Amino acid sequence: MDEEHDEVPLGESELLFQNLVRSVHVSGPIEVLEAADRYGAAIGLGKITVHLVDLQQRLLVPLTGGPILDVETTVAGETYRSDTLRLAEGGADALSLWLPLKDGADRIGVVHIRTSWLDEPTLRRCQTLAALLALVITSKRAYSDTYVRRTRARDVQLRAEMLRAFLPPRTLGTRRGVSTAVLEPAYELGGDAFDHSLTRDTLHAVILDAMGHDLASGLTASVAMAGARSARRNGADLAELTENVERALVTWLPERFCTAIFATLDLSTGVFSWANCAHPAPLLIRDQRLVEGALDRAPELPLGLDGVVADTTARTVHHTTLEPGDQVLLYTDGVTEAHDSDGRMFGLERFADFVIRAASADEPAPETLRRLIHDIHAHQRGGFTDDATIMLLEWTPGGAVRGHL
Repeated sequence: MDEEHDEVPLGESELLFQNLVRSVHVSGPIEVLEAADRYGAAIGLGKITVHLVDLQQRLLVPLTGGPILDVETTVAGETYRSDTLRLAEGGADALSLWLPLKDGADRIGVVHIRTSWLDEPTLRRCQTLAALLALVITSKRAYSDTYVRRTRARDVQLRAEMLRAFLPPRTLGTRRGVSTAVLEPAYELGGDAFDHSLTRDTLHAVILDAMGHDLASGLTASVAMAGARSARRNGADLAELTENVERALVTWLPERFCTAIFATLDLSTGVFSWANCAHPAPLLIRDQRLVEGALDRAPELPLGLDGVVADTTARTVHHTTLEPGDQVLLYTDGVTEAHDSDGRMFGLERFADFVIRAASADEPAPETLRRLIHDIHAHQRGGFTDDATIMLLEWTPGGAVRGHL
């Protein structure tokens, strides 16, 4: 460093922010929010409130008091749905600023800040504070139940608790691609699960559907997910990864099986690779239309049958090259086979059309799946007879990702 370079003195607000950052490491989950509120008051802001989205993405729940807000009908919900800030009148010469609260690409809630004025420096401080709060909440919820309890409307069944302990964030991505997922029933999951991960140039994705709807089903999906992660983190390719999951199930749960798709998307080239173990074939959406049969391949056996079924052969890894803007849909049969009281299925055509219409409206992919799973829920008159899981992958090498990543 140049010895003659003078250190730039910090302003009062910067010193206050530094003190806030230092304090969060030794603060409890709620104390962090109280410290943020004090920081806001010190720089001239009004009340600061954090709302986390509930397990089903229907409600925004305040962490430090105040009304629970509906995602569909409120300004707070509009902020969450659109993933953009909103400014409204707050009464008594005050403004009401709503900011998205995000863990990377994953929407986790909103931040509400009351202020009597809003210039550009103040807005930047508010956005920086929201980013800090998102990081702190993400960090602290890994070892504290405080935030988790706030986002649950009722008790979670044991098998669902076990599976949810393994699940990654709903959404992850970069400007070159995104993966987002939803699954229901939120509180009574049986055997469905998903996983996704990012390395420098590769998006990894897994969708699983274990046999049955009991604790053993949840255990089967959990073992399969752990087998996939273990292989992936050891540098395995898709064929080796699939074999590792097969071995894990046959060794530890010899009477259980599951269907699955293990996939990778090369974010540099657009090459989509996948192994399909008796799962519904992925769907390809290109230029706002379903390319029928594009990813259909010869069916293969479910996982967990090695040694049970004769002549089990190595899994086939398929490859195709996507075009910029392509979307790949992975799903479990609880999605398309969801039926209403008259026995009418939700169906593949309605499923694909929903995503296509949302894409044509330039809706963020996570919001599309949130609305879609609620539409399936409504189709079944407010219930699920089977687990329903949806994953949506997008390749956007030009960086124009829906969702403002």
